[in-house]
Amino acid sequence: MIKPVSELARRIGHEFSDESLFELALTHRSCGKKNNERLEFLGDSILNFVIADDLYKRFPKAKEGELSRLRARMVKGVTLSEVARELGLGDYLRLGSGELKSGGYRRDSILADAVEAIIGAIYLDTDMETARGFILRWFDQRLVGLDLNETLKDSKTRLQEFLQSRRRALPEYALAKVEGEAHAQTFYIDCRVEGLSSLVQGEGSSRRQAEQEAAKKALIALQVEK
Repeated sequence: MIKPVSELARRIGHEFSDESLFELALTHRSCGKKNNERLEFLGDSILNFVIADDLYKRFPKAKEGELSRLRARMVKGVTLSEVARELGLGDYLRLGSGELKSGGYRRDSILADAVEAIIGAIYLDTDMETARGFILRWFDQRLVGLDLNETLKDSKTRLQEFLQSRRRALPEYALAKVEGEAHAQTFYIDCRVEGLSSLVQGEGSSRRQAEQEAAKKALIALQVEK
């Protein structure tokens, strides 16, 4: 059963003057012509601007290319779907019957689009500064965790390149287990790496995220064993 949007509004901490605007933000195109695509377009632009503005101030010595790559990391679909799961959006999405049957409420692309649409809805319901506040709150820990001194390549790519440079076999990833409800699952991935005496395990809200976490742990372990 789809939960009322008023419940989600309380969870995120914003009481909409026009609740129908919030409901529209959660309505996928599979429901018909009245859907969240226009709000998604608006929210995407606002998100990119707010993140770019924050990065510009946060990294005053960063070059344009570095800022662009950092922004891309923040606004990519996987990151947005993680934010959506943290907010529990899956329980509130309005989907057509086909998407409901195929589990659209847990699909990364649909969740990511909904986050952008909500940003657009908050902006229309209030103003730019209010929308900025929500974005920076949702992305706070991700922004704090950014480091220009680290390579901007993802952990799986860095691990693969590390092993190739030493003529070692590529890492092997295997799904260990999945826990939790369908809309809020936690994936556990085992990573076997030549040069490490034991498996390393990563966890995340998606298989991709868990693999990245496992690769990151493997890189740290390899550095320790050097």
